Amino acid sequence: MAEAFFNHYAEGKAQAFSAGTHYASHINPNVIEAMKEVGIDISNKRPKMLSLEMLGVADKVISMGCGVEGVCPATFVPTEDWQLEDPEGKPIEQVRAIRDEIETKVKKLIEEISGNPATAQSPRTETK
Repeated sequence: MAEAFFNHYAEGKAQAFSAGTHYASHINPNVIEAMKEVGIDISNKRPKMLSLEMLGVADKVISMGCGVEGVCPATFVPTEDWQLEDPEGKPIEQVRAIRDEIETKVKKLIEEISGNPATAQSPRTETK
C-alpha cells in the first residue's frame, strides 16, 4: 500500500519499492480490495524480499514494524519505523483503517522529502 500511495503522490519525482523481510507468497486480497476502493489497482503486484541491492540504491527505508533495532537489514540506510499493524488476517474494515493511516504517513513523508505540502489529489474514485 505504501509503495502504491508513494508512487502515486510522488508523480514520478521519486520512486518507492516495497519489499519484505519475511517471505510472503501473495498480496492479501483484502489489501487489494481496499486499494481498489481508492482507485489504485495493485492486483498485478507480487511480494518481494528486501535485498542488499535494494538497500544499495535507497535513500531511506520505511519499515512497517519489523523491529529495525537489530533484526531488520534495513538499518544499513536511514530508516524510519512506522509501527503499523500488519493487515494479514484482518477484516476489510481494519485493512481500510491501516490503508488510511499509510496514506496519511506517505503524504507526510513526501512533504518532508520535497519541503512542500503534498498537493497531489487523492486517487479515491468512490466513497466508503
